[in-house]
Amino acid sequence: MGQAKDKEKDFAKYVAGLKKNYHYIFNTDEGKSVMSDLEKRCHHHTTTNVKGDSHESAYMEGQRSILLFIKAMLQNENKKDK
Repeated sequence: MGQAKDKEKDFAKYVAGLKKNYHYIFNTDEGKSVMSDLEKRCHHHTTTNVKGDSHESAYMEGQRSILLFIKAMLQNENKKDK
């Protein structure tokens, strides 16, 4: 059990470090510009459903899921709790 707890703590530190890096990158002017571009390219404000083409819909939803992951990494813990 001790090793599992250590791995869990190491993983939590790793994720915390990643979140710090995401915040560092995306809080710069350049990062904000990239985020704006990603929101347009990755269907943040539009539907990913392509009527009659489930493959294209899945492809577009995959793009969108990456953007949502990035946004989740940027979300403050306090906002999640509300």
